Amino acid sequence: MIGAGSAIAGAAVSAILDDPDDLRVVTVSRSVQAARPGVSHLVCDNSVEDIERVVEALQGLQGRLRRVIIAQGMLHSETIMPEKRLEELDAAVLHQLFDVNAVGPMMWVSRLLPLLRGDSDCVLTVFSARVGSISDNRKGGWYSYRASKAALNMLMKTAAIEYARRASNVKLMAFHPGTVDTPLSRPFQRRVPENRLFTPEYVARRLLEHMDAALMDGELSFIDWDGRPVSW
Repeated sequence: MIGAGSAIAGAAVSAILDDPDDLRVVTVSRSVQAARPGVSHLVCDNSVEDIERVVEALQGLQGRLRRVIIAQGMLHSETIMPEKRLEELDAAVLHQLFDVNAVGPMMWVSRLLPLLRGDSDCVLTVFSARVGSISDNRKGGWYSYRASKAALNMLMKTAAIEYARRASNVKLMAFHPGTVDTPLSRPFQRRVPENRLFTPEYVARRLLEHMDAALMDGELSFIDWDGRPVSW
């Protein structure tokens, strides 16, 4: 579980620990996490060098990982909010969101390939977003976030083609969790219908169900919490 500090990631770890078929969970985050039985934790600052260090530390698990979830992402911060107008575009913000939402996850996907390759099926999922869909963009705005997630989708699509050649036991997925009751979505929840504001626990369970049901077809799947395909 990469990006283990997020609410959905924490809920997914709890759900995995409740499954007697899962023998071990490894979590990775930028800060130390509270110790949990059955969980090994590694700290990583998400630089390429630190990612490579973590992957090297996991070499004993080569070809034996069942699921990999990359739950990293950024929508806003104390100083950043999604843009509503072109005049609000800021080059530094564009760079920061691309770095967090696209570059960081892809460095993991890149460096993990030798570790995941093997005889055992493995599903690797990154957290994407429906607003990263080019064909579904009807409202505009949110330039940096939309573009960074669209870039992630293209990078993952390209990676799936290479994984199919070099690690055919691995299935790649891009997952849209919907609007989840977490700090990431809190400033934008006012207009969300009550039945469309999900708990982290609900989304985590759906994610794990979809990963377990995934077909090892060498394709990138872009799906939402309900398992429905999201248009590119």
